Amino acid sequence: MTITDAQPHTTPAADDPANGAQPRWVRPALFSLLAATAVLYLWGLGSSGWANDYYAAAVQAGTQDWKAWLFGSLDAGNAITVDKPPASLWLMVLSGRILGFSAFTMLLPQALMGVGAVGTLYATVRRSSGPAAGLMAGAALALTPVAALMFRFNNPDALLVLLLVVAAYCMVRAIETASTRWIALAGAVIGFAFLTKQLQAFLIVPGLALAFLVAAPVGIWKRIGKLAIGGIAMVVSAGWYLVLVDLWPADSRPYIGGSSDNSLLQLTLGYNGIDRVLGGGEGRPPGGPPDGPGADLGGAHNVLFGGEPGLGRLFGHSMGTQASWLLPAALIGLLAGLWLTRRAVRTDNLRAALLLWGGWLIVTGAVFSFMDGIIHPYYTVALAPAIAALIGISARELWRSREFLRSRMLVASMLAATGVWAFILMDRTPEWWPAVRWVALVGSIVVALILVFGAHRVGRWTALLAACAMLFGVLGPAAYSIQTVTNAHSSGPMAMAGPSSNAQIGPPGGPDGPPRGAVDNPLLEDLVRRADNRWAAATVGSMTAGSLELKTGASVMAIGGFTGSDNSPTLAQFQDYVTNHDVRYFISGNHDGPPPWRESGTSNDITAWVKQNFTPVDIAGTTVYDLDAPISK
Repeated sequence: MTITDAQPHTTPAADDPANGAQPRWVRPALFSLLAATAVLYLWGLGSSGWANDYYAAAVQAGTQDWKAWLFGSLDAGNAITVDKPPASLWLMVLSGRILGFSAFTMLLPQALMGVGAVGTLYATVRRSSGPAAGLMAGAALALTPVAALMFRFNNPDALLVLLLVVAAYCMVRAIETASTRWIALAGAVIGFAFLTKQLQAFLIVPGLALAFLVAAPVGIWKRIGKLAIGGIAMVVSAGWYLVLVDLWPADSRPYIGGSSDNSLLQLTLGYNGIDRVLGGGEGRPPGGPPDGPGADLGGAHNVLFGGEPGLGRLFGHSMGTQASWLLPAALIGLLAGLWLTRRAVRTDNLRAALLLWGGWLIVTGAVFSFMDGIIHPYYTVALAPAIAALIGISARELWRSREFLRSRMLVASMLAATGVWAFILMDRTPEWWPAVRWVALVGSIVVALILVFGAHRVGRWTALLAACAMLFGVLGPAAYSIQTVTNAHSSGPMAMAGPSSNAQIGPPGGPDGPPRGAVDNPLLEDLVRRADNRWAAATVGSMTAGSLELKTGASVMAIGGFTGSDNSPTLAQFQDYVTNHDVRYFISGNHDGPPPWRESGTSNDITAWVKQNFTPVDIAGTTVYDLDAPISK
């Protein structure tokens, strides 16, 4: 059986464990892959400190208050939530409650999710192309630099990627037998992924649905009906939390950060939905003027927001080194695989796998390439499983194809493209390990030439040739991944993998963006720590608030949420808090409200009222107002 046969490829490969004929080397190889991944992701875990203070503060709040855990509140006083659903926080909070809250225990679930994603990707790819392809795919995912970053970071992307890979596994199982149970599980997992990062979870749905619609071994109407069941499961899995938040009395839960009307649905469709894609409203990068996203963010600052939209964005200076190392080869492999399976029967599982992972890659890549709203380089971690899967599947299937010359030329082109592209990417930081890019380039081209002109003569050296091809193919991303895990990355939402981050990242937040976290100020920290109010202090925006919470363990209100532009609390609400002695201090940050192009929010009104009614005190360079001591009039 080859991928060029006009016969169904509907069963696992002969050497697949699911087929009862697992070679001896498979289990040790899999254990070695997972152990190496664990070492890579757990090595020095916590060296980046709290990583993203914004989410770390929310995790700490969840360990102090169960309502804060349920809603993903930024503070234990439950003033406002983070601007994402709380699913990823739930797991980190549970780790902190069980093991004690620290940077390591907060990040431990993230690293374990990375190991789980690699193992699940192996299991998924194995079902269509055997264990060798699964191992290649798992290794490619583990060594993707942005994966090595985000599986050691506290952003929601770690859980998102794991759940999406699990959903792909469930769909592959569903396609094999048109199983209603497996397709319902796929929908349920995607729905839970929605509770991690909202609409981004749905970007893989077209690829999964297309694969099932084409290849499931039942009639067309049954295929449509089973897809509908999966859709219902997805809606229920995602929708229960939307209903919970909507039915919960608004005055007894935190304000939904990032929304314009205290609604999780509006957050989904607005700030984290249409605004992200089209660039309207709050979906602009911080500092972006009304007439275009990030128009004033040239040079280094624009790198933080993905660079200019267009076909080249995924390969550009912002995103290229994060996940695109194997992207050219994956695209070549996808096209080659689809062409060579063009005569296969409808239910061919190999073609279904190509449609699934190809749909994932093309749809997600297109959205990331052209979206005009806020986008950061680390978003590309969502592309890594699809790229890795296509590499494993196409390389394995082309290698064992009966069309020897053509298939070897295709593999050679994939390898050469990888070597050339790795050289270009590493040449963007020419001072960093310059020999690596030359080794990757020369080694890849030499092996590619051997594949084209001498593969039929190597005989017993075929395995060595394949090993060399894999080694040179992953050399570049592996080097960047090692650099990533051996260096601290604590620039919050602006984190980037690899040595390029040191040169490209400017001041946190960019011009007119959210303020920096609070600098070390022991006197201020002691003042906040000794306050026993519901909120020890309040300040505009989340950066100072989150940093103080982590340093003191106290609850600090972030007026206006992340950037200070949310409509919470209102001036009247804040005045009530002060009257009831719920908040003790107001800390003046390095800006007095949202950027001028953000017209929403009440932080300016609150700041002005505090300045008019309370006396400022300098605490080691920070202006603080004691809200229990109003100015006598």
